[in-house]
Amino acid sequence: MRIDAHAHAQPPEYLDALLASGRYESVRDAEGRIVVRERGSRFLTITPQMHHPEQRVAEMDEAGIDMQILSVTTPQVYFLQGQAAVDLARRCNDYLADIVRSYPTRFRALASVPLTADPDAAVREFVRCLDDLGMVGAIIGSNIDGRPIDDPAFDAFYAEADRRATTLFIHPMVPAGIEVMNPYALAPLVGFMFDTTLAVSRLIFSGFFERYPRVKVLVGHLGAAVPYLAGRLDIGWRSYSDCQGIPHPPTEYIRRLYLDTVSFHAPALRCALETVGPDRIVFGSDYPHVIGDVGGAIASIQQALPATTHDGVLGHTAAELFGISA
Repeated sequence: MRIDAHAHAQPPEYLDALLASGRYESVRDAEGRIVVRERGSRFLTITPQMHHPEQRVAEMDEAGIDMQILSVTTPQVYFLQGQAAVDLARRCNDYLADIVRSYPTRFRALASVPLTADPDAAVREFVRCLDDLGMVGAIIGSNIDGRPIDDPAFDAFYAEADRRATTLFIHPMVPAGIEVMNPYALAPLVGFMFDTTLAVSRLIFSGFFERYPRVKVLVGHLGAAVPYLAGRLDIGWRSYSDCQGIPHPPTEYIRRLYLDTVSFHAPALRCALETVGPDRIVFGSDYPHVIGDVGGAIASIQQALPATTHDGVLGHTAAELFGISA
C-alpha cells in the first residue's frame, strides 16, 4: 500500500466560518482561488479538491496512492473559542468521517480537537472521534491560537491520548511575528517550519515524552528544522541549566518521532533518515495545497532513500502507526 499521511480536507462551511470570524481577509489569486491572509500574510489557499472527494480519488488513482489520512488544515478550529470551537470541530470531524464511510478502502481521518474550548469538552470530542467515528488519531497545531503546545491547559487531552496510545500529528500554525513575513509568502515557506521546530523543542524540554510515553508523535514537513538542529539541542541540554529538566539528551526523544516526507528535497530527506532512521519516516504530500506535490514526494523518496526502505516509507510504517490493515 501507498499511504499518504499528510493530506487535507474540510467541509465548505469551514471556509465560511473562517471568513465570518472577522479575523482574516481573503483575495483571489491569478487562477481565481481564494487566498486567506492574517495580518497581511497569506497562509492558506483554497483548492477545489479540499471539498470534492470524487476528484481526490481520481487523482489518487492517477498518482498510484492507495489511501490518504485526512485532516483539517491550518488554522484548525482554533480561531474560535468555547462552544463555537466545539461545534465547528464536530462539523469538520463528521465531514471527514462521512468521506471515510463513503470510501472505506481509500481514506482514514484524524480528529480536530477544540483545544480553545473547555478542556473537558475538548476531551469529549476527541473520545467521540476515536470511539464513535473510528478516527485513527488527532491533529494538533504547533501553537494553539498563540498558546505554546506544552501549555498545562492541554494536559487533560494529552493524558487521554497517552491512555489510548494515540498518534498525534503536529501540523504548523500561523507563527508569532507573521507581520514580518508578508513579502514572498514567507509565512508558509519559513514561518510554518520554525513554528513546528519551536513546538517540538518545547515538547522535548518540557518533559512531554517522559509524562506521556505512549503517545506517538508524527511531525509534519519532515520535522521542519528539528533533524538539522538536533545536535544544537543536545548542546543546549549539556550547557544550560533550564534545558536539563529531562533525563536524556534531546536526540533520544527526537528518535522517537515519526516524520512525514513533505519536503521534496533529497538532501533534507537523507538528513532525516540519518537522524530518526527509515522506520520513522512516512510518506506525505500535503495534497491538495498549492505547494503540495504527490509526484515530487514519491520521487524524492526514490532518489534519496535506499530501495530497501521504499515499501516501509511509502506505506508499511504508516499502516502500523495508524493501525491500518492492507
